[in-house]
Amino acid sequence: MTASLPLQGFTVVTLAGNVPGPVAVDRLRRLGARVFKVEPPAGDPLLPISTPWYEELREGQEVVRLDLKDPDGRTRLDALLAEADLLVTSTRPGALRRLGLGWEELHARHPRLCQVAIFGYPGSERDRAGHDLTYQGSVGLLDPPALPRTLLADLACAEQATGAALALLLGRERGQGSGYAEVTLADAAEAMAAPLRHGLTAPGGVLGGGLPTYGLYAAREGWVALAALEPHFAERLRTELGVERVDAAALEGAFRERTAHEWEAWARERDLPLEAVRESS
Repeated sequence: MTASLPLQGFTVVTLAGNVPGPVAVDRLRRLGARVFKVEPPAGDPLLPISTPWYEELREGQEVVRLDLKDPDGRTRLDALLAEADLLVTSTRPGALRRLGLGWEELHARHPRLCQVAIFGYPGSERDRAGHDLTYQGSVGLLDPPALPRTLLADLACAEQATGAALALLLGRERGQGSGYAEVTLADAAEAMAAPLRHGLTAPGGVLGGGLPTYGLYAAREGWVALAALEPHFAERLRTELGVERVDAAALEGAFRERTAHEWEAWARERDLPLEAVRESS
């Protein structure tokens, strides 16, 4: 998508800091939207935590720092919203209302404006505090004491927020009027936990160690990730390895014979789903 981006001509204003909002808005910017990133006077909380990621996510956006508790800051924000198609927020609903940025007030002042509101929990717990770690913990996605390798709830929520934004804008363009959507991190985490909830990735499940051709194996150096799920992959693996059965014992013995990167090259030549496991950086 280079010649004609679908969101060219649309303007997004974002008040969302940290991770889910910036990731979602970056997606919208890549689809062609013009983005005004409104930050508090101290800046986005992500900046001191991970400056490179902050810079990556704000690329191509116009950053405006405003104190929304100050009348002048609110006036400048309203001027931006008057020309915008979409507002993205990631502040708890109670705090937004205290700032005069609840949906009802916004819609009255800016009837063409759509809003995607990102926050933690749905329903009666909508003002409850949380972060990625707590959302993952609440749906069984943690394996203590190890911390997760990625911000799964944050990133899943960002994708849901992107979809919600596109749906709102499409609906408005089709004559349904401007709209409001709530996207919660708790719901996003629960959606990501569906494979566990249905037993696929639970210990001993098909994708949780119960299938020998889907797992991690130690190589002579390093580890390999094997995902020969389909029968034709499993049979090709058996044939190419020269083993009678593709059970765990046979695979453990075979993979000890080469390094992980050697196995990866071997697998690519044979169109087998196997990768060397990279160390986290």
